[in-house]
Amino acid sequence: MTTIWNSSHRFDRKAAEWDENPRRTALAECVAKAIIETAGPVATMRAMEFGCGTGLLTLALAPHLGRFTAIDTSEEMLGVLNKKIETLGIRTVATRCADLLQVEERELWTEKPDFICSSMTLHHIADTQALLDRLNGLLRKGGTIAIADLDLEDGFFHDDETEEVHPGFERSLLQAMLEKAGFDRVSFITACEISKTNRAGEVKTYPIFLATAVKP
Repeated sequence: MTTIWNSSHRFDRKAAEWDENPRRTALAECVAKAIIETAGPVATMRAMEFGCGTGLLTLALAPHLGRFTAIDTSEEMLGVLNKKIETLGIRTVATRCADLLQVEERELWTEKPDFICSSMTLHHIADTQALLDRLNGLLRKGGTIAIADLDLEDGFFHDDETEEVHPGFERSLLQAMLEKAGFDRVSFITACEISKTNRAGEVKTYPIFLATAVKP
């Protein structure tokens, strides 16, 4: 079964210059702020981020969390993050190259995380429900998830028209999927907005939601 539409090689090729896009760094800062204010991460929490990329969100959240496992399918993206971790002397963050829908839980950690987060990753996952089901299984009882992604958009957000992605998500439908996966207390806020000239040549504003939920 195809779980991730976009080959990790695509992201491998972009890893070296990924952080040079100011829109990405601004988005990570905005999402991190929304997560801190809404989900209330604390230093006693074991955490996991899926689709961490070069760690823009990871490193913004790390000071607010305990042990942090940052997961991505791109070795090159993780290579950039590992260099940052080494340079900054961060000891609480470990990286793993893995597809969450393929890897065994015992390969990731010995204790379930209290907190799972991601930003702009969910729309790259072909089977959304399967991933949410897996996240529920990975999370400790009473734990929290915080997922930021695109609201349902016009289909022109991504510059590459051949890129296979979900065109964002309708909040009510995603809430239903989260609840089907076993999550409770699902809520949404608008974390930030991205203004850009889309591939249709129009300047559009795209809202980014933050969905939070708890495993009862």
